[in-house]
Amino acid sequence: MSQPEPWLRGRKEDLPAVHLAVLNALELTSENVDHWSFGLTQDDFHAQPHGLPSIAFHIRHIARSIDRLLTYAEDNELSEAQLTALKTESEPTAPIRTILDEFHASLDRACLRVRELAPINVETPRSVGRQHLPTTVGGLLVHIADHTQRHTGQIITTAKLLHALRAESR
Repeated sequence: MSQPEPWLRGRKEDLPAVHLAVLNALELTSENVDHWSFGLTQDDFHAQPHGLPSIAFHIRHIARSIDRLLTYAEDNELSEAQLTALKTESEPTAPIRTILDEFHASLDRACLRVRELAPINVETPRSVGRQHLPTTVGGLLVHIADHTQRHTGQIITTAKLLHALRAESR
């Protein structure tokens, strides 16, 4: 039996609405990635049907971009390891399990970090990137939820396309 999306399952924690929305978006992403990755082969995972980015890329990008955005929300600069990881998001060599394990570990850490940001006023100024573009803690949190859901939608669409292409080739 399917259940409602996380944001409709009731308040689980006493956190500000923005923080809860981010946690709900991350939970929904986790559920969707697990659902739509099920049954995909290694080749499917790294396929780029009709030139679309691969599912593997989107999953890595979600995990690593959340880490980068939370680093800015915490008022820190990106580390060399984060910059190196950014450059390898498109590498088509990692096994499915490795990518999914990184993804789930990243979401677990992200949820803890979002909770730790709860005492900080969402209007607190922050900056992003080498150009120190202006935003706020709230702006970063909302972008995490929005950006994550956009890439999740692309994962779902690509998985559906891969399933359709497989069915056509039978």
